[in-house]
Amino acid sequence: MGIIMKQDVVYVKVGQSVQVANKRITLEDLAEIHAWDYDVVKNLAKVVVLTVKGDKNEKNVVSSLKLIQLIQKEYPGVQVELIGEPSVVIEYRMPKPKKKGLEIAKLCLMTLIVFFGSAFTIMTFNTDVSVGDLFDQFYFLVMGEEKNGGSALELFYSIGIPIGILGFYNHYNPAKTKDDPTPIHVEMRNYEEEMNKAIIADAGRKGSEIT
Repeated sequence: MGIIMKQDVVYVKVGQSVQVANKRITLEDLAEIHAWDYDVVKNLAKVVVLTVKGDKNEKNVVSSLKLIQLIQKEYPGVQVELIGEPSVVIEYRMPKPKKKGLEIAKLCLMTLIVFFGSAFTIMTFNTDVSVGDLFDQFYFLVMGEEKNGGSALELFYSIGIPIGILGFYNHYNPAKTKDDPTPIHVEMRNYEEEMNKAIIADAGRKGSEIT
């Protein structure tokens, strides 16, 4: 236990979720800690918040009140300023050796699924809205005669779809920042945020939140 002046403040920034690979989860694994005295930060960083038992992946929800209690136990009388989320989802994942061949196989499988899934979606959309009939009608209105076979409409439509997709995903335009998140990244982050909220709510109802 350390000694700290009452007027000193410890700032703790907590995120909504964190993924860890160590069974002994410390305060520095869950939050960013700032204080006037570096020794205080160093000591608090090593405070154990939770010890995972068992040999399987699991998720736990820890209340920020628990973090405040641990800090004040280490430094009685300290003022703790909490910044961020009221609870944090801790996802413990057992460390596994990376298998490069397996990762490449998964990547190839996902690429095929996305490719054929996207192609099927585009084809069904075109069928639903009758794009072929629409092109025939448009050709007749402009040219004044029935269209026989293919035309420039189908050609430019086929070229425009991949160009539009590449532009939509943003990372193929040199005028834009390469590090900008793509729409898929945004949707994945939204899904992750909603999932964490559901996990925290369920933990609160079941009384399994660590406080």
